Amino acid sequence: MNETAFVDFFRHSSPYINAHRGRTFVLCLSGETLQLPHFTSIIHDIALLHSLGIRLVIVFGARPQIDACLQQADLATEYVEHLRISSARTMPSILSTLGALCLDLEARLTFSLQNSPMAGTQITAVSGNFITAKPLGVIHGTDYQHTGEVRKVNTTAIQQQLHQQSIVILPPLGFSPTGDMFNLNAESVALATAVALKADKLIFLTPHSVTDTDGRLMHELTPTQAQRLSQAQNPRLHHTLIASAQACRQGIKRTHLINSGDNGALLKELFTRDGTGTLLTEALFEHIRAAHSGDVPGILALIEPLEQQGVLIRRSRQRLEMEIHHFIITERDNTIVGCAALYPYPADNMGELACLAIHPDYRGGKRGEQLLHYLEKKAGAQQIQHLLVLTTQSAHWFVERGFHEKTLAEVPILRAALYNFQRNSKILIKSLCTHIKSHDE
Repeated sequence: MNETAFVDFFRHSSPYINAHRGRTFVLCLSGETLQLPHFTSIIHDIALLHSLGIRLVIVFGARPQIDACLQQADLATEYVEHLRISSARTMPSILSTLGALCLDLEARLTFSLQNSPMAGTQITAVSGNFITAKPLGVIHGTDYQHTGEVRKVNTTAIQQQLHQQSIVILPPLGFSPTGDMFNLNAESVALATAVALKADKLIFLTPHSVTDTDGRLMHELTPTQAQRLSQAQNPRLHHTLIASAQACRQGIKRTHLINSGDNGALLKELFTRDGTGTLLTEALFEHIRAAHSGDVPGILALIEPLEQQGVLIRRSRQRLEMEIHHFIITERDNTIVGCAALYPYPADNMGELACLAIHPDYRGGKRGEQLLHYLEKKAGAQQIQHLLVLTTQSAHWFVERGFHEKTLAEVPILRAALYNFQRNSKILIKSLCTHIKSHDE
């Protein structure tokens, strides 16, 4: 990365650095992630998050490590519905594996930063008896024996450690009030912990991506989509997708599924606008809404380059503030990436579509078409029958969407009086269906 690119990245990441400071994140590291060649780099990234003031709870999985340990001990292991049946014979191997991994994580976070960009950083990593569990029991005739589920999370003890600026490490292990130990599903531990702590984010790091039928990364999911995909995706993502969907429904505002095979993916997901993983949220990550006065700076920043190119007519801040009620915006993660305006001429049953602009980084994704469709609905709700647009460089785009070239005589008199002959804009009009309903219906 050259100096200019670094400065640009750092400037764009600063809002996220500020927003994440003091927040509580629960990170769930899959067993496969712990085995990656660049896992030490992931440890360094986690240490960096800690240094930026993020309160971290780390839950880790151990499926491949336990499988290997049981195989070496010549002990059979069985899975039903993607869950291991933990027998009395296998529990000693399971406990020794989890204990070794937990100690290794503590050691890595505490002592392995000397030959890294985080050299000199003092980190306290703690683990303990924070999870109370109970047996999963017999389900559909299958006795899961020492496989359990979370009964309670000791949030008071965890919060005390976080308040002391420690990183808390939770193995997928729980204890009953009678002293029994249960092997737990790591994703379930992460979910229960995030919900109990009212965490700001739940993050799953696993070397698998959520993809569509064409193998393309799915950047955003709703809980319903995640639940549906849990049966169709890689089996190793089954519990991750279900836990992610439940997290959204239980109050976790944002859950991230990040491919840990991409070195640096954790930082890119958290400190760039679009990230590199899959985001689950009940709230819309990107949506269209009516603009308000607080959006004026963002709209100006969006349209000024187009004004300089002559694509849009110049609008002063004062004019934009006066006309803001005519505008709608496309907002993506609190950033304005698109805008448009509708100016009605009721006497002529016509409205003018103006100032349609999309940020250069987000063109090609049908956002302009979505804004147009939104304004068509809005116009229909106001009984506007025709939509007018004046354009110098986008006439063909509008023609493809049902507009027809017209003359100045067909423009409302009030608007025709303001026509700029020097710009020589094309005049295009589209007839709207009278049955279009309001977007609020």
